[in-house]
Amino acid sequence: MGHRRGAAVGFQLSLLEGGDAVALAALLPRIDIKYRPVWEKLPPREALALARYFLPSRSTRKWLAPTRPHVLKWYCPFADQKHFASGHRYCINVYAGLCAHRCAYCYAAAYQRGEAHAKTDFRKSLERDLDALEAFDVPRAPVHLSNSTDPLQPLERTCGDTLYALRVLGRHRARFATIALLTKNPILAAEPEYLAALDALGPGAHVEVSLAFLDEDACRVFDPGAPPAAERIRGLRALRAAGVPVVLRVDPLLPRSPLPGARRSLADFGLPEAQPPEDLERIVGLGAEVGVTRIVWSVAKLGPSRTGPASQALQVLRRLYESMAAPGRLEWRSGSYRLPERIARPLIVEPFLEICARHGVDASFCAHHLLRTL
Repeated sequence: MGHRRGAAVGFQLSLLEGGDAVALAALLPRIDIKYRPVWEKLPPREALALARYFLPSRSTRKWLAPTRPHVLKWYCPFADQKHFASGHRYCINVYAGLCAHRCAYCYAAAYQRGEAHAKTDFRKSLERDLDALEAFDVPRAPVHLSNSTDPLQPLERTCGDTLYALRVLGRHRARFATIALLTKNPILAAEPEYLAALDALGPGAHVEVSLAFLDEDACRVFDPGAPPAAERIRGLRALRAAGVPVVLRVDPLLPRSPLPGARRSLADFGLPEAQPPEDLERIVGLGAEVGVTRIVWSVAKLGPSRTGPASQALQVLRRLYESMAAPGRLEWRSGSYRLPERIARPLIVEPFLEICARHGVDASFCAHHLLRTL
């Protein structure tokens, strides 16, 4: 790894003036190889702007990784850009902590602590980061709100920081290729103030609506604090009626009965049938009816919790996964347990993709969708 990290970086530094060329030549060889492919694609002037914006140039560490901004973050600090070669992109997690939806499968529980709360000086920090984008003339990139905590959870009603962020992004619109708002509360996004803010962002702005379950028992088990499915459907319809582009996220996908192994049904594990085929048909059919841009899916991954013991539902899902994988083991990848592909693909993924194909809806795995959102 050390030899690879220290390899020469082939940039056309001669295209920059003296001081800039020296600065870039000093920074680039120190970029951790995990992130270096992002810089290697860029013209020298853009590479320098991105380096000055994201990299801690005064750091004494041998290898540098993106750390600089306050709330406008590098999209995924854990992703190896050699394999996730999408270029740089941003994420704004408007709120901190575990959101009020309390989803049993929430991957943010592996690194978030405490209840959802507003960030100290969020608005001032966001303004500072956006002003720095302009000052450094950083090249355009996609921005996502929010990876970890729903930006339109109940806290938004009192704080309004997401609405503020959308409006401020509009003043710096040229810096962002696309703007995505991910939520389980589309009914709020469809209110007049939010529709106006989204409309002002123009082409390239869209809302991603998460709707994985229709069954009330399943909702109570897996996302007990989220708005009811019927309310989310009303919000989705309202957004589309207003002309807002919508991506429908049917994730996570969960196992369905019959199951492999001795215990053949979810009831054997004390779990409801969260995604029977008829419910998935209704969800995908809804997406086709209202004209969503695409449907995004992923199979549930089970991560650890930093806030105490895992939820009862997550513990049961872990036992279910282990039973399905037996006599083999679960895969541990990127900080979470996953069903082996040989099991997940035929039992969970392929039946869902067949439903999407029947309805003529474009379906995309979550990571592939991210790479397509440019």
